[in-house]
Amino acid sequence: MRHTLESRPLIAHVLFCFAVGGLENGVVNLINHLPRDRYRHVVISLTQITDFKRRIVRDDVTFIALEKKAGHTLWIYPRLWRLFRRLRPAIVHSRNLAALEVVVPAWAAGVPVRIHGEHGRDVGDFDGSSKKGQWLRRLYRPFVTHYIALSRDLGDYLTCRVGMSPSRVAQIYNGVDVQRFHPAKQRQAIEGCPFSDAACWLVGTVGRMQIVKDQTTLAAAFIRALAVFPDLGARLRLVMIGEGPLRARAQAMLEEAGLAALAWLPGERDDVPEILRGLDCFVLPSLAEGVSNTILEAMASGLPVIATNVGGNGELIEAGVTGELVTVADPEAMARQIVALATDPQRARLAGLAGRARVEQQFSLQAMSQGYQGLYDRLLTS
Repeated sequence: MRHTLESRPLIAHVLFCFAVGGLENGVVNLINHLPRDRYRHVVISLTQITDFKRRIVRDDVTFIALEKKAGHTLWIYPRLWRLFRRLRPAIVHSRNLAALEVVVPAWAAGVPVRIHGEHGRDVGDFDGSSKKGQWLRRLYRPFVTHYIALSRDLGDYLTCRVGMSPSRVAQIYNGVDVQRFHPAKQRQAIEGCPFSDAACWLVGTVGRMQIVKDQTTLAAAFIRALAVFPDLGARLRLVMIGEGPLRARAQAMLEEAGLAALAWLPGERDDVPEILRGLDCFVLPSLAEGVSNTILEAMASGLPVIATNVGGNGELIEAGVTGELVTVADPEAMARQIVALATDPQRARLAGLAGRARVEQQFSLQAMSQGYQGLYDRLLTS
């Protein structure tokens, strides 16, 4: 069905906060790649909207920040009800538990389709065992039209633990921009990075330096790798991009080990594609994940990936082919895999090539946007 620009159905994307993050990046990619003549979009943040919104390249997207305080606050229901009555969205699409409560005022305001997306594990419930988390999802179940799980792991959580009907759960993987994230013919120099020597082998990570991302395990693994293979000290280097409380902690660990000169922790950067093309190996040490955008971006950049075997990581990485999976919070196992790739550049190169091919075949932005568009269209016409 084709619409005039004025009659296009409006999708209200509701998030807890619209700032740098994997979930938010997925929303950016979706809005940028859905056909302009099919849907209009508004991004509603229950808290804040940051300059991250500039990543949306369309000029017809509205942004609304509600400045909500932490916790479940009933006072926001009337405000959301009035907002939905004014905007008249055809679809309200909430993401993760922190935004699930909006489906009630959306239902009360007569929004015909209320979609809820599960993008990753909740803080404090990394394995999905929290009875409270399951109970809250069941509580809001009558107000949700359909669910989207970003991984099979999250889909199983909704159907097996929470008890949702499989017919109400769609599984759609994130996609990655394979033009923006692409391999370099040879490793590129990273602006500001002190490790420009071609003989260096750079292992790195990118992400918010929060507890759930567990970058201190990577710092510990780097320290352990050089303790076991001291000869690698001549060329093994660590790059950790991101801001948050774990940055200072990881820096202190490296200084205490006498290895601060072999690591670079510059904080948050906005040149992630260029940074990835400046690495030799990517590591994601997370305690929990949904479907990691950074893993997909690293694979698209032609990097071998070492990641913890949590959430959807095992659905992205083909162990022994595109990278390796390790036990969560296990710096010894992570160190072994770093050493194995650092001492076998051919193996690392082949794993990176295989990862790039896997992304092109299974995790394109086109496949992701077609999946969402197909679901939106179906729910609006059913």
